[in-house]
Amino acid sequence: QVQLVESGGGLVQPGGSLRLTCAASGSIFSIYAMGWYRQAPGKQCELVAIITSGGNTNYADSLKGRFTISRDNAKNTIHLQMNSLKPEDTALYYCNADITTNWGIRNGYWGQGTQVTVSS
Repeated sequence: QVQLVESGGGLVQPGGSLRLTCAASGSIFSIYAMGWYRQAPGKQCELVAIITSGGNTNYADSLKGRFTISRDNAKNTIHLQMNSLKPEDTALYYCNADITTNWGIRNGYWGQGTQVTVSS
């Protein structure tokens, strides 16, 4: 049993900031990578950022440095600091993790999503 729970979404004005959190729990042996994806209505799900257990990161170029992903491996938790938010950032943000359980099974897992709405 593995569960990912996102939090921190909400309504924010353009130019504002939000900090998303994703916590993984359950029978976890190791996490190879965790990341954030987002999906707006009528749009494809797109990569926001990924971070590996070793600290390597990958960002969507379109974010232009506004977003920062970080991790706390001891807590199986990642964060996404989102600054200078734009209306185009409005989406449902999903946490994803590549996890091997204590039973030796490696799978990708998804959280339930947290809504980010950027609007006046």
